[in-house]
Amino acid sequence: MEHSTHAGQETPARQEADNPAAGGALRELSRGRFEEAARQIRPAILDTRLIYSEYYSEHMQNQVYFKPENLQYTGSFKIRGAYYRLCSLPESEKERGIVTASVGNYGLAIAYAARHTGVPVTVVMPKRASLIQVKRIRGYGAEVLFHGQSPEEALAYARDLAGELGRIWAEPSGGLAEAVGAGTIALEILRELPDADYILAPIGSGGLCAGIAAAAKQVNPQVQVIGVEPAGANCVEQSLRQGRAVTLAQVNTIADAAAVRTPARDLLPCIQRFADGILLVDDTELVAAFSDVMENHKMAVENAGLLTVAALRHLKRVKGKKIVSVLSGGNMDMVTMASVVQGGLILRDRIFTVSVLLADQPGALANVAHVIGEEQGSIIKLDHNQFINMNRSESVELRITLEAFGTDHKNQIVQALKKQGYQPRIVSTTGTYEM
Repeated sequence: MEHSTHAGQETPARQEADNPAAGGALRELSRGRFEEAARQIRPAILDTRLIYSEYYSEHMQNQVYFKPENLQYTGSFKIRGAYYRLCSLPESEKERGIVTASVGNYGLAIAYAARHTGVPVTVVMPKRASLIQVKRIRGYGAEVLFHGQSPEEALAYARDLAGELGRIWAEPSGGLAEAVGAGTIALEILRELPDADYILAPIGSGGLCAGIAAAAKQVNPQVQVIGVEPAGANCVEQSLRQGRAVTLAQVNTIADAAAVRTPARDLLPCIQRFADGILLVDDTELVAAFSDVMENHKMAVENAGLLTVAALRHLKRVKGKKIVSVLSGGNMDMVTMASVVQGGLILRDRIFTVSVLLADQPGALANVAHVIGEEQGSIIKLDHNQFINMNRSESVELRITLEAFGTDHKNQIVQALKKQGYQPRIVSTTGTYEM
């Protein structure tokens, strides 16, 4: 899928940019404000220098760089907007304190920023929030409250709570301050690589993409900024198509940090004005990207942070260009990471399960193991089902889970079994047979 260009089209979303709220957002995202934000947040952020990817450069026939925001203190780019927001508050509002909602990344960022600025912060999280994220947020000194099962329920409760307590409400994603903070990423990219041709920016609610696109275009109008959104949570892409903020009925993606149903309404016109298009990627592409980045760069990047890496393979007609992929975050719990690693191995045929029928007699299992061993297959697990046939002496089923080098090696093992008279069938991850 090539990128679809929205910028420059006279759509309802473009017209919405002319309303007062949208015009205010566009005016606020000035180069001067981005530069001011960059100075203010410097004490709180790491200098995430670009990483040149030999692997992706070779495979994509471009010069590919990563902007590793997953290496920030709190594990994501959100520290930029959170710290800038708190620094920008008048002293009287700092004393009142902040209430926000988060499933993890923004909560970590605002809690870390609050510890360094002395602002009291309450973070409302859904009851299913990651325990390790909760522990880290509390470790920074923030108060954590739980409400609801979904991010939307936690968000609604937190907004009401801020009013009841007379505290400042901090929009967890898509706020203007967060977009300004995010835009400092573009300043750093173009200072280090001023002739970049493309910047790929992940999209959740749109604040990161809006900030990067607005800042980048004011530094280098020639650079192409492409937003990347999960196919199963494409609220920004749908909103730009329909010319209004669209709330999705549901979202379905493993990129949980980008699993947003409603975009940041005031920032949609900024994406419309400054971004050059949006790419959609599906979950299988994210799983493949996780494996590639982990194996070739030894970096753990969360699924949402890999959106731009997965999108590289969509730029089929782009050759010989300098492309920067923003890795927006790296906060992933160990259970999720294990699931994605296993999914990547299965996707690449590095792990597969094959079923064979054999006579229930001594030596039959050893013969199968010998054939696999001769082909350098590594057996991980055996399941011996004696009840697949009413006459067990005629045949039993043996399901063998194997580790292989990839698809060619998998096919080599299957062919070797066939040559020995077996009729191997591949078993899918759902347990059904693949003929």
